[in-house]
Amino acid sequence: MNLYDFFIKPYETADILQIFLEITGTLLGILSVFFSIKKNIWVYPTGIVSTVIYVYLLYIAGLIGDCIINIYYTVMSIYGWILWAKNSEDQIHVTVDWASKKEWILSFALFMISLILITFIYYYKPFIENGFSTDHIKVGIYHLDWANWLDIFITSIFLVGMWLMARRRIESWIFWILGDLASIPMYIYKGYGITSVQYLVFTVMAIVGFVAWKNSYSNKRTIKL
Repeated sequence: MNLYDFFIKPYETADILQIFLEITGTLLGILSVFFSIKKNIWVYPTGIVSTVIYVYLLYIAGLIGDCIINIYYTVMSIYGWILWAKNSEDQIHVTVDWASKKEWILSFALFMISLILITFIYYYKPFIENGFSTDHIKVGIYHLDWANWLDIFITSIFLVGMWLMARRRIESWIFWILGDLASIPMYIYKGYGITSVQYLVFTVMAIVGFVAWKNSYSNKRTIKL
């Protein structure tokens, strides 16, 4: 396939509203990551609007796992907004730290629970898409393609990243980098070329964010010493 097949052809039959929403969600998503790099609390209001848009887009694309993670993002954004507001230095910016051993254990548990939960949801995907009716459908994982399996993995990665981000942990960027990289081929395959470019940008920004948060923590320790 060429670039036309990846980035233009999928939009030839797309609804104008859908294209507009994808572009809007992408721009707000990038803006949200920019604010997170700056440790700016505006990461949450911009992120909430973006995730709400993607709940709809991912649902109609059949990416149930990623749809659920965006619902989770919305809830966690409210939780993170509250935590960041309580721990901000000037009501806008926050301090960051490395995750504790207990938080790593909780992160692993969250990742494993997410894998099981999202696989369970995909197991019943035919039932869900059939209006929660068992007529003429067969549940199972037989219908999953490689993009669906990748979606399950990405969802679990992002769930951990979002939780660590809300707690202002530097390691959250590592999970964002892994999830963003894995999302690029998945969205290309599903016909969301604009979104795949967004995740390429996200990958670069996540690397910048990791370095920025790490340097911020190091500089803070140097000042204390």
